Amino acid sequence: MVTKHEDPDCQHCNSRYRSVFCDLHDAQLHDVNLSKHCNHYKKGQIIFHQGMRPAGIFCMNSGKVKLSKTGGEGKEQIVRLARLGDILGYRSLLSNENYSLTAYALEDASICFIPKSTFFTVLAQDANLSMQLMKLLSTDLKHAEEKITEMAQKPVRERLAEALLFIKETYGFTEDGQTLNVALSREDIANVVGTATETAIRLLSELKQDGIINLTGRKIAIIDNQRLINTANLID
Repeated sequence: MVTKHEDPDCQHCNSRYRSVFCDLHDAQLHDVNLSKHCNHYKKGQIIFHQGMRPAGIFCMNSGKVKLSKTGGEGKEQIVRLARLGDILGYRSLLSNENYSLTAYALEDASICFIPKSTFFTVLAQDANLSMQLMKLLSTDLKHAEEKITEMAQKPVRERLAEALLFIKETYGFTEDGQTLNVALSREDIANVVGTATETAIRLLSELKQDGIINLTGRKIAIIDNQRLINTANLID
């Protein structure tokens, strides 16, 4: 069940300067603050479903979220991982389309909802916000193009190594400086890479045997970052 969470004040929100709303004027920020509400989602809960009609946008206040698309045969593909300050559902809202993805909480998360009317009013008033959204759309398109190329041309082992590096860039490490700061199931990792779960399990075991990573339950530690970069066939 989604529970009501104490609404953070937008002016002092810890995610404000990580989001597209970072440069809003005080009056506009005040309008957003009055109309938004914040919900707390438990791990595994759905924020919005693929196929639903968007009524606004979501802004990450805390926690981690995966956004995935389910194909015709029921196969899930994780398209994006979201973190503090990220906005969710904005593309579908701007294009006036149903959500093309489903958003799940990877851990307990606090997420603010900004109604459509408020969002479009502020967008019409602030050219800088429009520019921030264009940059965000361009970045998302670039990542989608890169993903398509990788899926078509790179071996699964390289894609897995690159996925681990991507997860590191998104969520960072825990205090030990090696363990990825998110617990993903083997199925989730396979759905990021775009392969079968059994293949992801086998390749993770190979990377562990090679001394590149270490595995403790769902926790993954990167032992040799440079060798992982080399395995992903990337230029550091």
